[in-house]
Amino acid sequence: MTVLSSRPAHPVEPGLVSIALEVAGRLANDASDVIMATAGRGVRPDSGESPFDWVTDTDRTLERHTRRVLTAEFPTIPVFCENSDADVPGDSEFRWVVDPVDGTANYTAGMPWCAYSLALVDRWGPVVGVVADPYRAQIYAAARGRGMRANGTPVRLTERQGDSLVVCTEMTRSGPWPGMGEFISTAAIAGTGVRVLGSKALAVAQVALGHVAAAVLHGYHEWDVAGAVSLAVESGAVVLDRRGEGAQLPVDGLLVAAPEAADEVLGWWQSALQVDS
Repeated sequence: MTVLSSRPAHPVEPGLVSIALEVAGRLANDASDVIMATAGRGVRPDSGESPFDWVTDTDRTLERHTRRVLTAEFPTIPVFCENSDADVPGDSEFRWVVDPVDGTANYTAGMPWCAYSLALVDRWGPVVGVVADPYRAQIYAAARGRGMRANGTPVRLTERQGDSLVVCTEMTRSGPWPGMGEFISTAAIAGTGVRVLGSKALAVAQVALGHVAAAVLHGYHEWDVAGAVSLAVESGAVVLDRRGEGAQLPVDGLLVAAPEAADEVLGWWQSALQVDS
């Protein structure tokens, strides 16, 4: 197994990291206020083919605000957003990626499980990441080599946190991922419950916080998870693709786990994929 160090050999100019962390935290606080002021209160999504594709006025408002602030503060760094950009090119030294409301279906229903996610990314992975958890009044933040904090309090995984009896996963845009049913059954036999709660960012953040043993995402976009992956790496979690290879933003699925749980959960995932194939 490859365990990713929280202090990789790819340093970034400290002044940039400090400014990026400060600006990202400010944007996360702004987003948290907006989400709490509007969630479930007459907000309606655009009509679309799937509730997983809903885009609300709040998404657009937060996207515009995020772009405006980041463009003013970092004019040479491009900004990519879930609602406006089909893909993220890899030819820039740095890029910002943002998901204004991760868990839009929950948000529109007034269910207390959605997030704002923002990350500064380079070719090696997240440099700075923030996730706003509005309903819990929490801002989670991390920067490469500087650790993770929750509302300013340092967070670091302990050995016992791999013993959690809960694992998170999420559906794809088209529904359950191949082998998802088998994965849930295997976990249940092992005495572990699987939760599908509707926010990829918060699913990964729960691992970083030590609340769950692992999160398995069969598919995702960079803006869904980059902020939360930054938290996970800096808290001491393992980040792997579905083959068990280490990469901070793998292109072939994503497993984020407490180190003691990673092998077992990876085995469940790989077995489920083989059964379904």
